[in-house]
Amino acid sequence: MSEPVSNDRNAPLVLGIETSCDETGVGIVRGHTLLADAVASSVDEHARFGGVVPEVASRAHLEAMVPTIERACETAGIRLFDVDAIAVTSGPGLAGALMVGVAAAKALAVGLGKPIYGVNHLAAHVAVDQLEHGPLPEPCLAMLVSGGHSSLLRVEDVTAGVDPMGSTIDDAAGEAFDKVARLLGLPFPGGPHIDRAAREGDSVYVDFPRGLTSRRDLERHRFDFSFSGLKTAVARWVEARERSGEPVPVADVAASFQEAVCDVLTRKAIDAAASEGIEDILIGGGVAANSRLRALAEERASARGIRVRVPRPGLCTDNGAMVAALGAEMVARGRTPSPLDLPADSSLPVTEVLV
Repeated sequence: MSEPVSNDRNAPLVLGIETSCDETGVGIVRGHTLLADAVASSVDEHARFGGVVPEVASRAHLEAMVPTIERACETAGIRLFDVDAIAVTSGPGLAGALMVGVAAAKALAVGLGKPIYGVNHLAAHVAVDQLEHGPLPEPCLAMLVSGGHSSLLRVEDVTAGVDPMGSTIDDAAGEAFDKVARLLGLPFPGGPHIDRAAREGDSVYVDFPRGLTSRRDLERHRFDFSFSGLKTAVARWVEARERSGEPVPVADVAASFQEAVCDVLTRKAIDAAASEGIEDILIGGGVAANSRLRALAEERASARGIRVRVPRPGLCTDNGAMVAALGAEMVARGRTPSPLDLPADSSLPVTEVLV
């Protein structure tokens, strides 16, 4: 953990809570300095079901909340009373899971007499990069790719000015990774396992389709994404191979599928940035940890004179640090805290950064 820089020593101390899915995250931030990032994951409890079970996730958050808060405070070397503000993910996400985090944050705010900031999960994925690379360029183009989201956002001010340019119209990228991994007999969650298998495979072994990239599609969905057809194409290819009695070359299929996803994501992100005259792209969300996505984004952006910022893999997946980072930015910019009756909104739009 890096030492606080001089500009952060007197900055407010913010605790962030994240429970939108299957990770119970508690982060503690002072200014742009990360002091603690404690995560308790229930992914192993969901693995046997091949996906996240909302009720299981909610119960896991209840059990993990207090120990994770205590661990974060111990790591940061603070007491709860030292905290100046509480930030919590209000949405989007799983309704029951969000309720656990919001209820915990409200209890802390009341018990400590501190302000509370209910923030948007997607905007938090953007804000977390400040902990590693400093203040965000304004404007920047954020590409968020995870199990539930594939979005392109124009970010003028991460605490207020987040405008959607494109999103997924069916399966998100991370969801497609999980489903294809299951087809290939790889464990859940699929992203890391496909990335690993693809390193040994041939990315042009199968020419899988690139969704929403035809001329007609680009007229209506220039910056939108679709991965459902790609997932189906992989399923049909694998089924045909199995029917013929031939072995499925897992590494080659993984590499070809991964290339199709990363090709579309990076192509559309760079097109969106260029169309707006934006010179900085930020990539966030769990799929941002994918090694091929990072490499292809850097290669294509560099050729267009565009800079790319990607947090380290541990900050790409859901965590409390990202929520604390956005909360700290809210405090720094003088945003009005949320009311104590703030809701947990499973379908919170990205345009609503502060609830």
